[in-house]
Amino acid sequence: MHSKTQYVITLAHLLKFGKGRASIEITTTELGSIIDRSQQSASKYLVELEKAGLLERTKAGQKFRIIITDRGIDEVLNLHETLKSSVEILERSGLQLDGKVVSGMGEGAYYMSLDGYRRQFNEKLGYEPYAGTLNLKLLNQSSMRMRSMMDNYPSIFVRGFADSSRSYGWVKCYPAIVNDGALDKAAVIVLERTHYDNSMVEVIAPVCIKDSLGIKNGDSVKVFVTKAAKTPQFENT
Repeated sequence: MHSKTQYVITLAHLLKFGKGRASIEITTTELGSIIDRSQQSASKYLVELEKAGLLERTKAGQKFRIIITDRGIDEVLNLHETLKSSVEILERSGLQLDGKVVSGMGEGAYYMSLDGYRRQFNEKLGYEPYAGTLNLKLLNQSSMRMRSMMDNYPSIFVRGFADSSRSYGWVKCYPAIVNDGALDKAAVIVLERTHYDNSMVEVIAPVCIKDSLGIKNGDSVKVFVTKAAKTPQFENT
């Protein structure tokens, strides 16, 4: 086979299309659309999968009736276990985010100065953050994927609050170290209300990170989000 993984992924898509049934009916055009390949490639995949003993197929009008064999199901389960183990290793070891320092919108200094947040940061992080955030534009797809995985980490949850003029959203804090431990007390924060998408991250610390590390806009920074143990202050929300 050209790519065993691609063929096993095709089997997985067939199982999903059939809602878990081992026997389904599908056209090669439908399969091509599902796996983002041409109709010709989808037809070739079915031929190769049949040769490998991972499925059986018969013509049923304009469609193929496909039965995924026990061996085929085992291949899908094996791939699932491999991917699951890989993700679990990443989650246990931590996530690395590579970013470039950019100017923010000035919101960080404002929000970090609010008493409703500062009291909670001091209680839950053990420090009051410097009145400002380090803004990083993620540099690569790997960091973007890590940022997405971060949402499944336990977070230190800072609750929203309201004052006489308005309400403020929650903040999730993910303990981190910066530049291989040059700064070992920091946190990536995710705001309930933000103008940023997942290509940007904000980092807080008890000191001005730029001054402490001697960095400026345009410099590359490595942030390692640690897998903190759950305590009562950590919430999966």
